[in-house]
Amino acid sequence: MELNITCIPGDGIGPEIVREAKKVLNKVAKCYGHQINYTDILMGGASIDVHGVPLTEEAVETAKAADAVLMGSIGGDTTTSPWYQLPPNLRPEAGLLAIRKALNLFANLRPAVLYEELAEACPLKPEISEKGFDMLIMRELTGGLYFGERRTVEENGVRKAVDTLTYDEKEIRRIAVKGFDIARKRRKKVTSVDKANVLDSSRLWRSVVEEVAKDYPEVALEHMLVDNCAMQLVKDPAQFDVILTENMFGDILSDEASMVTGSIGMLASASLNDTKFGLYEPSHGSAPDIAGKDIANPIATVLSAAMMLRYSFDLDKEADAIETAVKEVLKEGCRTGDIMSAGCEQVSCSRMGDLLAERIR
Repeated sequence: MELNITCIPGDGIGPEIVREAKKVLNKVAKCYGHQINYTDILMGGASIDVHGVPLTEEAVETAKAADAVLMGSIGGDTTTSPWYQLPPNLRPEAGLLAIRKALNLFANLRPAVLYEELAEACPLKPEISEKGFDMLIMRELTGGLYFGERRTVEENGVRKAVDTLTYDEKEIRRIAVKGFDIARKRRKKVTSVDKANVLDSSRLWRSVVEEVAKDYPEVALEHMLVDNCAMQLVKDPAQFDVILTENMFGDILSDEASMVTGSIGMLASASLNDTKFGLYEPSHGSAPDIAGKDIANPIATVLSAAMMLRYSFDLDKEADAIETAVKEVLKEGCRTGDIMSAGCEQVSCSRMGDLLAERIR
């Protein structure tokens, strides 16, 4: 199979972690008989330095022409970098917002996995963490409260702010279809999270999700109110497979889920449109303080590449091979500094990439 991938190394540790992800992907291609064509583009601070803007139209067109996009990290030190002396629309993160809009990326996927070997980093009680968990939060990314009409006015001498939460059934249906499609690749369970006891938007959300569920009889559906879900994430995270929810709830719940894993350096993510196309990136930031030191953790980016193989190319065996390699390396006691613990061997970013690639088979 021929895979056309646009890569955005980005800023900070981005070039280092993307380099290691490519290393692992190249080994996958060799073992499974694929051809990968990479095209690198600039975005964020790297693009500002060269082009004066965080994202060019040429870069967008290159991304659109690919089958998928693999990204490192965007941004720098907000207190010292000259990028943050620019107007907000010209700062590094504006490039990320622009490419999400240009590529119509409406579905955000955030896995939260607690590996047995890293269980001691989990902040939950041992009786909870020892069971482990492997969930994926599917968040609607382009609608809801964050994108509704908003205004601040003064009435009778009193300031008043209004934010509008709006969803239509088409927006809900397309994210629900994505959620059920992905649940079929996992453990076949969807937990749809809403606030249907209060909000009209949530009642519509629940109704449309139930309609979509009829097309997926093999996938179990349950509904859960968002406040209960927030509690259950720390009480019994092992119960979840795919959590399907709207924009603001997903923003909050995905951050909560990432923290109970105990290590943000292990967390992948993806943003998908209504085709197989997606943008895949680690959940962590650009870490400019360690950039260029070869000490960053590339595993989140490598796992993002595995998600790319699974969801954009339907290469499940190849994705499984990457995820198995990660588990094997961790079981052997190899760690980058951010996940280092007593009795383990600390390795560099590049060495971790080598170890992961060696275990692809």
